[in-house]
Amino acid sequence: IGFGEVGRTLAEDLSKAEAELSAFDILFANPDSAPSKALAQTSVRVGLDTEDTVREAELIISAVTAASDIDVARAAASGIAKGAFFLDLNSVSPAVKHEGQKIIEEAGGRYVEAAVMTPIEGKRIASPMLLGGIHSEEFLARAGPLGFSAEIFSQEIGQASAAKMCRSVIIKGVEALISESMLAARGYGVEKAVLDSLSDLLPNPDWEEFAAYLISRALQHGVRRAEEMREAAKTVEETGIEPFMASATVQRQDWSAVRKHALAQAGDLGAML
Repeated sequence: IGFGEVGRTLAEDLSKAEAELSAFDILFANPDSAPSKALAQTSVRVGLDTEDTVREAELIISAVTAASDIDVARAAASGIAKGAFFLDLNSVSPAVKHEGQKIIEEAGGRYVEAAVMTPIEGKRIASPMLLGGIHSEEFLARAGPLGFSAEIFSQEIGQASAAKMCRSVIIKGVEALISESMLAARGYGVEKAVLDSLSDLLPNPDWEEFAAYLISRALQHGVRRAEEMREAAKTVEETGIEPFMASATVQRQDWSAVRKHALAQAGDLGAML
């Protein structure tokens, strides 16, 4: 469920493992959407809706935006087969994972929490994942032969998500910091001096290239990242700490999301700015 970057990548790799697949994404209704165009390159069966898609499935993968996590769990619960695995890959707070677990297990499914700890385009289905929940070992025994590379992180739901969300405060926060710093530096004409100075504290062979990459990720995925950072802010807040940094990152990611036109210059930091 969900045919964005993560869902599409997993579908492609699972197809190579000769798995029989069905998929649904609300954007399939638009033939010009990225999910629709990606679907056209596969032989994946298209479900009428989430409930239809999951019916009789042995494994359901939820790879949607943070805001859709619980809606998808509820829809899947209406059609889930008893004993089917529900793999929740979404970047949401531990509290949301607990809610999703309750919905799925009350419907007879086996809920497994998963946190993808790197961008998926690199290692694809073999990307490092942290698994959580009492069904994670059974899931991994079946998923390993399909190409998944994961480790059991905790029997307790929410721990893997907490690790991912706290990581996101850093990763998405760095994207926001670089974006804001470079935009301001461009205003003064000092971006080269700023980038050159970073190597003393934060070694990187090419800070200009790295900064361009970070900014392009925010431009391309700003909507999704802002949703994820709202969940990260909730995760921080649930510990009693005020999420100043996570909340500020939400604002910058939202800001980046409406400036996708700059992606036409992706790879060229000066042109992007």
